[in-house]
Amino acid sequence: MVKTNCTIISNFIFLGFSHYPKVEIIVFVLSLLMYLITLLDNIILISISILDSYLHTPMYFFLSNLSFLDICYTSSALTPMLANFVTGKNSISFSGCAAQMYFFLAMGSTECVILSTMAYDRYVAICNPLRYPMIMNRRVCVHIAAGSWVTGCLTALVETVSVLQLSLCGNNIINHFTCEILAVLKLVCVDTSMVEFFMLVISVLLLPMPVLLICISYAFILSNILRISSVDGRSRAFSTCAAHLTVIVLFYGTALSTYLKPSAVDSQEIDKFMALVYAGLTPMLNPIIYSLRNKEVKMAVKRVLVRNPLCALFIPSSK
Repeated sequence: MVKTNCTIISNFIFLGFSHYPKVEIIVFVLSLLMYLITLLDNIILISISILDSYLHTPMYFFLSNLSFLDICYTSSALTPMLANFVTGKNSISFSGCAAQMYFFLAMGSTECVILSTMAYDRYVAICNPLRYPMIMNRRVCVHIAAGSWVTGCLTALVETVSVLQLSLCGNNIINHFTCEILAVLKLVCVDTSMVEFFMLVISVLLLPMPVLLICISYAFILSNILRISSVDGRSRAFSTCAAHLTVIVLFYGTALSTYLKPSAVDSQEIDKFMALVYAGLTPMLNPIIYSLRNKEVKMAVKRVLVRNPLCALFIPSSK
């Protein structure tokens, strides 16, 4: 609970997409489909990566981390919205809002770092294949993954605490479908310049910096691909890189436009739809683009189904 000069804020009310009654049901159905597909795809990838020893490689170690992260990320953002739509209650307690804000920020920040480390992993695998096992050994991979999680969780803690300790003006209506930090910041009635500065610094570290690392990694990767003599091999490599970069542009592009836009620009309505992209669409696409369409994963699915017939009840067979 937060005490202000005006009142005591014990709960918040979400406006969600109530301004668009004709779109609201469409958003609910699409969000539900994205959430269910995200759960199914990512659970399949994590299960296959654990059960099949051929996938015990750095690439699939990071992909498993990304899949678990995406499940948590999407759940923190979409589950409360879906539950509120079904029950007809658009409210959340102050402690619930604080928890939702923290997990949403923590998972999103960690994903920013994980995606950049995955790009570096692909750079080493393609450009330095002989040294790859030595550079990306198990100990290094564990340290990189742990560092990504710690970075995301700590930066989210700093942002959440810095915003929720500020005095609110008695207005408990959040113009969003989740306790998104920028939407909650609109309710603060004191000077927020210092908090906005901290958020800007963290956003620059977690958005443009990873994007720069990804661009450098893929520049070297594409340069290496151009040396491939086989036209078929080159086209497959280009196709894979293009798919990866598409998801990266969707995730970082929408996040950048939300968190690094000028403070004078008020685009709360657009931000809600942007949030659906980076918190709902990209977690759904990640396992499909990065792994589930790979021949390596399809073969792993077949091996697991042969060894464990009961898995066929939960994992769709790959033809």
